[in-house]
Amino acid sequence: MGDYRFLKACRREPVDVTPIWIMRQAGRYLPEYQKIRGKNSFLTLCKTPELAAEVTIQPVERLGVDAAILFSDILIPVEAMGVPLDFHDGKGPILGKEIRGQADVDALSVPDPTDKVPFVMETIRILRKAFQGKVPLIGFSGAPFTLCSYIVEGGTSRNFIKLKTLMYQAPEVYRSLMTKITKTVIAYLNAQIEAGAQAVQIFDTWAGILTPGDYEEYALPYTRQVVAGLSRGNTPVIHFANDCATILSAIRTLGVDVIAVDWRIPLDVAAIVVGQGVAIQGNMDPTMLFHPPEKIDDCVRDVLRRGESAASHIFNLGHGILPPTNPDHAIAMVEAVHRFGRKGMAVPR
Repeated sequence: MGDYRFLKACRREPVDVTPIWIMRQAGRYLPEYQKIRGKNSFLTLCKTPELAAEVTIQPVERLGVDAAILFSDILIPVEAMGVPLDFHDGKGPILGKEIRGQADVDALSVPDPTDKVPFVMETIRILRKAFQGKVPLIGFSGAPFTLCSYIVEGGTSRNFIKLKTLMYQAPEVYRSLMTKITKTVIAYLNAQIEAGAQAVQIFDTWAGILTPGDYEEYALPYTRQVVAGLSRGNTPVIHFANDCATILSAIRTLGVDVIAVDWRIPLDVAAIVVGQGVAIQGNMDPTMLFHPPEKIDDCVRDVLRRGESAASHIFNLGHGILPPTNPDHAIAMVEAVHRFGRKGMAVPR
């Protein structure tokens, strides 16, 4: 269906009310997710289409959001490249591949997603059938720079010394690795689109660790290749970079349909930077959901008011919803957006 309010907002078309979905909307804050997770490892959930579909559906039914996002993890294609991957509670992802030189990069593959991660495509097909006529489905991938950071660091990092050492001291190896990751991301997202994803989001979680100059040299060109390489058709592309305030002017050159921003920059200021040729997504601070519901109304109204500066606005948090969040507070946010949301958004002429 082309009349989903979320997809229309992505394309800067008039909508009946501001649409909303939530990053990490399927996850640990929901007791129904915890029940399933208690019986299965995280990777088992990601790799079992029926389970991944079930936890994707849960927040749509409970919260009443306007879009679903595929339950998976940005590191799934990295594992398919040949990087050992495991998740440890309290520690996050642990990756078992060191990049010391070109030989380590050469050992990685550019996987065929339909062969190496068929469970992702099967989950999408299940969800398209389940959601028909209800909500659209968003697929996603990590951006090349963020995936590279996990591979080189072996997991999350506070200072990214290994990554930046590779960038600065072995730039040829870095570029070779980024090129291979970029090809992987293009193939992965195109496979999701072919399987039925109605929009895709590119997550550049760690882009904000770079100076504006380094972002334009070491990250932006590869994300641009991803956007250019997508068989988009009528499929909107969303880009999210965490801590993006200093690089928004560069992100606006990517040619995506929607730019998602974190909470560290006011939405009206972000709208000025990116201009009227793109929709904006965001950007309420996830900790605002720890307010009582009546105060959440005020927070929602503030973001909606600032979003009026954009050509089109999709409401979201400025990052993923936090595990201690009360689901009733998330419901209050969704209901407030639908109650107070801007009507009739359209591209200014």
